[in-house]
Parts: sequence; structure tokens; C-alpha cells
Amino acid sequence: MSRDTGDNLDRNHSTNLLMATVMDAYLSRRTVIRGSLAAAVGMIAGTGLAGCLGGDRPGSAPPTGKPVQPKLSLGFQSIPGSRTDACTIAPGYTAYVLAPWGTPLNHAANPWKADGSNTSHDQANAMGMHHDGMHFFPINGSSDDGLLAVNFEYIDTAALHPAGPTKDAHGKRPAEEVRKEINAHGAGVVRLKKTQGRWQVVDNDPLNRRFTTASRMQISGPMRGSAHVRTPYSPAGTHCRGTNNNCGNGYTPWGTYLTCEENWPGIFVNKGTRPEDQRRIGVGTSGGQYGWETAAGDRTEVDGEFARFDITPKAASANGDYRNEASTFGYIVEIDPYNSSTLATKRTALGRFRHEGCCPGLAVAGKPLVWYMGDDSNNEYLYKWVSSAVWDPADANPTDRLATGNKYLDHGKLYVARFDADGTGVWLLLDPSTVTTSGSTLGALYGDLPGIILNTRGAGDAVGATPMDRPEWTAVNPLNGDAYLTLTNNSVRTPAQADAANPRGPNRHGHIIRWHDSSDHASFTWDIFVFGANAGGNADINRSGLTELNQFASPDGMSFDSRGVLWFETDNSEATITDYTNDQLLAVIPTQLVDDNGKQVPVSAHNQADLRRFFVGPNDCEVTGITFTPDNKTLFINIQHPGNWPSTDKATDATPQGTRVRPRSSTVVIQRDDGGEIGTA
Repeated sequence: MSRDTGDNLDRNHSTNLLMATVMDAYLSRRTVIRGSLAAAVGMIAGTGLAGCLGGDRPGSAPPTGKPVQPKLSLGFQSIPGSRTDACTIAPGYTAYVLAPWGTPLNHAANPWKADGSNTSHDQANAMGMHHDGMHFFPINGSSDDGLLAVNFEYIDTAALHPAGPTKDAHGKRPAEEVRKEINAHGAGVVRLKKTQGRWQVVDNDPLNRRFTTASRMQISGPMRGSAHVRTPYSPAGTHCRGTNNNCGNGYTPWGTYLTCEENWPGIFVNKGTRPEDQRRIGVGTSGGQYGWETAAGDRTEVDGEFARFDITPKAASANGDYRNEASTFGYIVEIDPYNSSTLATKRTALGRFRHEGCCPGLAVAGKPLVWYMGDDSNNEYLYKWVSSAVWDPADANPTDRLATGNKYLDHGKLYVARFDADGTGVWLLLDPSTVTTSGSTLGALYGDLPGIILNTRGAGDAVGATPMDRPEWTAVNPLNGDAYLTLTNNSVRTPAQADAANPRGPNRHGHIIRWHDSSDHASFTWDIFVFGANAGGNADINRSGLTELNQFASPDGMSFDSRGVLWFETDNSEATITDYTNDQLLAVIPTQLVDDNGKQVPVSAHNQADLRRFFVGPNDCEVTGITFTPDNKTLFINIQHPGNWPSTDKATDATPQGTRVRPRSSTVVIQRDDGGEIGTA
């Protein structure tokens, strides 16, 4: 979630167990000297996945993967921070701008105009605004030719329109402006080719296309056809319109893109009595974030395209109003980038909340497939999807990718995580038969599986999941299957609410947690991999011993490359860091951080030099979105909401002082000057 979107309100009013009490019991059992929760957390955060358990436990998975030979190492030194209207990067690398907001994807769009005067039609056929999560899909396995699927999270209305957004004397927004804003959201697929060593957009390629908040989409999984998603647009509840606030992302082993709907509730308004699912997820009561609903009744309106954002019940049933429109949002959306004739498909079985990342676990023949997902709000939860079907490698190259998605993404089990104080955890099944902490069942609370999906957050409350510090992107280490989660920050957590998995209250710097699943998917072991901090922070703040050369706050976007290097980005607003540097990209190789027995350990003062700053973005931006070409020789990242950048197509060129440009979120291409692999020696 960008710091410029969302409201950071705590909507989790459950009394789910915080771990301070459990920690006391754990310490007593282990005969460790009592004194503070911080001491207990230090035990867990300082021992690593293997050491925190004091030995194997029934159901825990053995370590997997083999050491990489030759030993992998980072091939750059950490760079200083930067506070300029330019990108900075490690020596020996080049960074340039590719496909910024407004870049035409086909001949239906006019070239981008610096005065903001492009039309809504132009915007529907061009790159959207505020690039975020993305993934590179090679053409025929090539590292020089492929498709970039990109999310467009939200909009800057001041930059989108020539003089910012307008409204009439009655508070109504102009239909043309609203359409342009709708078309700037969503996702896109763009063909790229490398020509003479430089990547370029292939204009008017038949695979170029946009998905906006108005695009027709399929509903799949438990919600398809249910009463919860029937609208005047689709009385049968099989289709819906649009995807919005697309932040983190994922992908599948069969070559499709997963885009995550995050802070979408803000586009809706319910001026009546909100049902519990809308209250819990944050639908407002006084007006939509952009006022799209105010354009309803415009003489050019088609099929309630603006009226649908007012979800106040007005008719006798859902056939006569848009009360269910918000129920068609909050999902993982699957896109086939290789087939432009297909509709995007909302995979409702994976839950309905403010989705951030959706990273797959390792695909193993004969085993179920797994995806890990965060819900990016204060005190929300970590989720996991496990397919009923086991992986068949023949499905890696299907003739119908979305049919393959039906097989693995519509049928399975949705779990929510409980982190226990002894370094273990439990995956709690969200199913009608699951018993809640009050002794009831989820079926008794919500009726059936579609009711549970509609109320995914409430179901997590009911079964006792662990409230986390804004769970965002997930990533899985290709070398051993360990999973990682960025916990960006949590300013509303109090010291009394601190627990083992979220030990700082308030947590202004964030941290990254990791775990390893058991083979039966019922449990896991976990530790805290690294704490964000300012280098000058006290021992309670700077728990990982960071220095000026790797201090960070608010970890957000995150991904492993195929070699096992972990890359993570920041979306920071913590003053002790922002005074020193803009948002950044850092790298570390977790499997190289080991103790004397060769077991993995977290980042600490003893090994922190192995966490290195590689890249820093321009003023006011967030560094987000990350993907590699198969040969690891090109790294794509996104620069979102820059303040006064780019002034040229060279990302490292600073905007001249005194010059103002219309800011354009953009993809940045990073390549090594000698043509080698990114980041390693």
C-alpha cells in the first residue's frame, strides 16, 4: 500500500490473543529469566528458524535445499542514501525510464501530453497511473522479448488533469474526468523487446491491453452465482466490472498473472446501514474517495457506470440497485498475458480483503500448490491458499491457461495464520465446519463458504488469527521454500499490544518475518528475519544492528530472484529515515547468513553488512514492483508517485533546480554495464 492511499485505521476490534501472556508461560517453561517481552522476543528473533525450537517438533518440515555451488555473493557495495529528484544506483549499473504513465499501448491513444489534456479514451489505451506490482513473462523463454504485466494502484488527480479535478456548484464530478480516472486505475500488459541492448515498448502489439475499473471480468470460485454478487450488470452473479487499487501481485506456474485488489473500499459509499462485511473492510458512509458516484445521472452515463459506486440500498432487492457492487471487489484477479481474447477472472476462493502480495510456494510434482497473501491494514492477517489438485508439470504449458486456473485456484482450502510465542504457528482453516474461539462454527456465523469468503476478515477474527503490523508482500526462497512477509509498520499498536511476531508498539519502522511450512500445511516454524530501524536508534529500535549504509523503514515490495537473492523495497514516512534518504531497494542472500553450525540466522549486528542498499529513488517516491528477466540480466522496478521526476529518460538524471515537470510514475530498467547478472559477483 502506498503511503498516499489507504487510511491506516484499525478496523480489527477482535480480542484475538496477543502473545505477551503466552510468552510468559513459554519463558517459565524454558526456565529463562523473566523480565520483559523484549527479552523473549530477542530469544526468538536472534536464533533463526532452526534454533528457536530447540530441536525438531512433530509435524515440522526438515530443512530443504542444498548449498549453492559456487557460493553466491553480492557483487556491489552498499551505497549512501540520497535526497534528490533523481535515482541513484550502485556503481557499474545503468538505470533508464521505460513505459511511464500515459505511454500509448496502441494506435487508439494519442501520445502523452505534458499539459495533462489526454482524454479518457487515450487513458484507456495507455499505461495507467502509479505503477506498482509487476511480473515479466518471456516470449518463448526469451530474456530479450516478453510481456510485462503491471499494476496501476491509484491516481494523483492533480497530475492526471490539466488543472486538477473539478466539480460543479452541486458537487458533481464531470463524466469525462471520472472516466479518465477510472481508466487510469487497474492493470496492463505491454510487449517489450530489447533492441541493441535497450528495452523498448512494442507499440500496437496485439498482446498490449489494459484492464481498468470498467473492464468486464468473470467471477469464479465460491462466489460465482451467489446472491452476494448479483447486480443489475450481472443478475446471475457471473460477471462484474473492473479491478481497482491494484497493488502487490503474484503469478502462477502455468504462466498467468495475479493482480491484487487492495485499497478498493474507498471508491464506494454506503449512506445507509452498512452490513458487517462492509464495516469490517472499510467502506465509507459519507462519500467515495474520488466522488465517482456524483457523476451518476450524467446524460452520457451507460449502464450505471457511475451510479454503481453508491452502494446504498435503494430498491426492494439487489436487482434494482448496486448494493452488491462492492462485493465484487477485494479478490485476487487472474490475467492470461499471452491471450488478449480472454477476460480477467476474479478468483474468489482466495478470500476477500485488502489483498497485497500473492506469492506462490515452490511447485512440486504430486503436491498441492500454495500461495501466501497479506492483508495490508493495521492489525490484519496473513493468509494461505492450498489447492485441492496436486501439481502436474504438464500444466506448465497449457492450451487454456484460465481453465488451468479453474483447476488450481477455484478448489482448495483457505487458511489464516496464528503465530505462537514459541516460534511455531498454526494455519487455521476458514471453512464452515471450523470451530471458532467462542465455541461456535464459521458456518453458524456466516452460513456457508460464500458467506465466509465475503467476511474473510471476520472469519479470521473468529478463529483467533494473529493481528499483524500491516502484512504486505510475500516472497518464497527458491532454494529452500522459506516464505517471507513484509510487515510495513503499525503506528496504532501500543506497547501493551506487542507480541512475539509483532514485538514493537508502536512499530514505526516495520520488519520482515519468515516461516517454513510443515509438509501437511497445518503448521509452521517462524522467526523475525530483519527489523527496520534508523542506525542511531536505541537497542529496542535497532534490533538488527543496522548502520547508515543499510538503515531502512517500512519494507514493502519484495521478491527473490531465481538465484536466491532477496530484494526488498521501502515505502517510508518515518522521519529518522526520510531525513537521510528517499525510498530504496536493498538486497541480501538469506541462505548465506548462517551460524557456526550452518543453520540460517536473521540479520544482526554480526552480519548486517551483508544487507546492502543497491538503489535509491527520487524525492517523494515509493520504490515498488520488482521482476527479473529469466537470465537475471535485467531488473525492472517501479517508481510510484515521484514529486518532480523524470525530466529525461535517464533515471539517474536529476530534474534541474527550479524546473517543474508533470510527475510520471514509471518502470525503471536496471542493467549491468558489462552485461552481467544483476547484483551478484
